Order: sequence, then C-alpha cells, then structure tokens
Amino acid sequence: MTHPTSIRRDRLLATALHLAAGCMPVLPLRAGKGPFGNCPDCTNNVCGGRPNMKTPGPCICPRPCHAWAAATTDPHILASPVWATAWRNAGVVGYHPGGAGVTVVDLDDADAVTWARTNLPPTRAVTTTRGEHWVYRGVMRSTNHVRPGVDIKSRMSYARWLGPGTGTMTILPPAVRALVEKEESTPARGAVDSSTSTGWDRNVATGCCHTLAFVRTGLDNGIDRIKGHPDKGAGTAAYGAARFLASRHTACPGPCGLDSLAEELIASAVSVGVPAPYARRCVTNGMNAALGAVA
Repeated sequence: MTHPTSIRRDRLLATALHLAAGCMPVLPLRAGKGPFGNCPDCTNNVCGGRPNMKTPGPCICPRPCHAWAAATTDPHILASPVWATAWRNAGVVGYHPGGAGVTVVDLDDADAVTWARTNLPPTRAVTTTRGEHWVYRGVMRSTNHVRPGVDIKSRMSYARWLGPGTGTMTILPPAVRALVEKEESTPARGAVDSSTSTGWDRNVATGCCHTLAFVRTGLDNGIDRIKGHPDKGAGTAAYGAARFLASRHTACPGPCGLDSLAEELIASAVSVGVPAPYARRCVTNGMNAALGAVA
C-alpha cells in the first residue's frame, strides 16, 4: 500500500516539474505556507547568501535554502535526493513571481478583492483560501501591506501555486506600481498614505514631533530588517525594529500612534512565518524596552 506522504510528495514534485518546464522557478513550501529553514551551513547566512539575493553572495548550497532564492527551473535540482526531504514534508508548491516575469497582487480578503475590482485593471485571477491572487505580466519590487489586505509579490518574494487561474493576464499597470512608490506626496490631513501603516496619521499621532516621511522611513527600514530573516531570527528582528522605532519617539509629548506602527511590524513578522502570538510579544517587549528605559 502506498503511503499518503509518498503520494503527496510525488504529486507536488510532478506539479513543480511541470511548472519548471514552463520556465517558472519553483520551490517546496511547508504546510504553513512558509519556506523551509536553512541547513546548518546556511543558517544566519554564514554562507554569504545565494548570488541572486538582494546582497549577492557565494552560496552554492544544493539544498532548498534561502527561501525564494532557492526557486529553480532545473529538473535535476528539483528531483535531487537533497531536496527529497523538503518535498516529503511540503504542503504546497511555491514559485518566484519575479523569476517568472510576473507580479502577484495578493488580496487577502473579500474587502481587498472588492477594492481591486474597483481600482485595478482586470487580469488573471487565482482563488486563494480567503481572497484572490491577481497576476500581471511584468516585474517590480515586492512590498507587504501596501494597503489593508494587499501585498505585492514579485522580486525577492515567493507565492503559493494555487492553479493557473482564470482570465487573461495583462501588463503590469501604473496603478499597481504606484502602491509601493516612495516618492508619493504627503497625503492630505486625515488621509492615510497607502505605503505607510494602515492607521498612522495625525488623527492618531496628535502629539508626535516627526514628519510622515520620518515615520515612514523608520517603519520601512524595520519591515525590511524583519523580512530579511525569512528563515530564522525574524522575531528578534521584530523586537529590535520595535525598540528602535519607539526610541525615536521618547522625546515627543505624545500620543505618537505607536500602536499602529506595532501592528505593521507584527504583520511583517507573521508574513515570514513567525507565529502571531510570538510576533506580538516580540514587538510589544521591544517597544516597552525603549519606552521603559526612559521612564
């Protein structure tokens, strides 16, 4: 009798090989949708990282390390013995959108889907557990939480393969690129900037001494540090980012809307596989450490 694990492994590998034959770089993802952790030789990027990562390095590890950077179209690597354990424990096939020449607008819930239908050009849509993936032809920078329930997955990111979807794939439109532009003008008083936190504005930060640009830069840097640890250490990065952000506001009369910034850091940590309760604890402790040190 064939073991269910073997059936799942063979099915996922067959799907991966089929996608790779169509020039889509693929990799195994865990049942929890995240990538597999680095092997001991690659832990904490002591190997230097793969050549195609944000900071190029010399790593030539044959295992599926470094998350999205491990995605490949090479059938020999995909079916190799060193990838067998990952496929045996995988829950889904992942792929690197940027490597496939596409951008995925990840719509996490019904509200996000409704927003997209009103504000974005139609394109190929793939149904997900809670929402949809809208796939456009073209590549751009990846950014999470560009607005409530919306992530952009393209360069230096991975997405789950959930099927080919329906509809005609269209060219990546300016409306999607604009979601992650850093050069946007400051929004009107009371408006929420789409590339900043989902609740930080002068209505919640009436006692903050800093500009929107200052807060956005600090938040973006913190999120980048967290996302730079997709395999290990994201919780520690979240603690450090929260402590740093809070320390920038200790001279403000307050309130500074730190709760909304904290939620952004927590969401970023969760997006790279940190359990939500642990992510919240790390961020809360980091902010308390900064604020408590001054009290």
